Amino acid sequence: MPPTFTAAPSSSICGVRIPTACRFEAQSTVSAPRFLRNWVAGKAPLPALQRTALSEVMMVKTRSASAWSLKAGLWDSLRSGFLKSNSTETVEPPAAPLEVEEPLPVEIVLLERTLLDGSTEQILFSSAGDVDVYDLQALCDKVGWPRRPLSKIAASLRNSYLVATLHSIIRSSETEGEEKKQLIGMARATSDHAFNATIWDVLVDPSYQGQGLGKALMEKVIRTLLQRDINNITLFADNKVIDFYKNLGFEVDPQGIKGMFWYPRF
Repeated sequence: MPPTFTAAPSSSICGVRIPTACRFEAQSTVSAPRFLRNWVAGKAPLPALQRTALSEVMMVKTRSASAWSLKAGLWDSLRSGFLKSNSTETVEPPAAPLEVEEPLPVEIVLLERTLLDGSTEQILFSSAGDVDVYDLQALCDKVGWPRRPLSKIAASLRNSYLVATLHSIIRSSETEGEEKKQLIGMARATSDHAFNATIWDVLVDPSYQGQGLGKALMEKVIRTLLQRDINNITLFADNKVIDFYKNLGFEVDPQGIKGMFWYPRF
């Protein structure tokens, strides 16, 4: 039997280089056409079309010679570590573009038990952000939160860095393959994707409170943020749940830092 924790009651919580290798390739030398050799020897006049071709050949050869000279000079400068020009500058290899990897979602079964009617229930934690806004609104109603526009709820989920959920999945003992999935908890976090994250909207269905699920949810959220190298984690909490968050390692105004809030004045 899994350990049981005392979870605080849900409340309206508004936030709790690798250098790029350079490759130089010398261009091959192509012999001039017969008409060009004859013209250079003074044996034949050069037609207009061939004069055009000659200018193009000369242009290409000029460009080729110029490019080879530039490449050779750059190669020498790279070997010496300096760019030879009017002013001496250190050559900085171009930085490779950063590749941002999207973190993979995590799903963990926190609890599995058999109910009185013989059906089985699993409590599933997920960081995939699979939330139906209508289910979330119903959960907010259960904990007594004021209703918010569904469009804003959807926007808040879409713009969050992390959305973690708890779902109850009940499978019937009589009908194989039949299951009932219900959202019973959620927490989300916003972040700068580098240093900081703030946790918001932590809630657990009242009928599932007192079973340690609130604590398990928060521990998984914190662990997920730490695994993503987010170390500065903050939140805002009601006075009645401060002790709950203290037990998870949070401090009230550490080092005397005070938050400031702007409120609209109408």
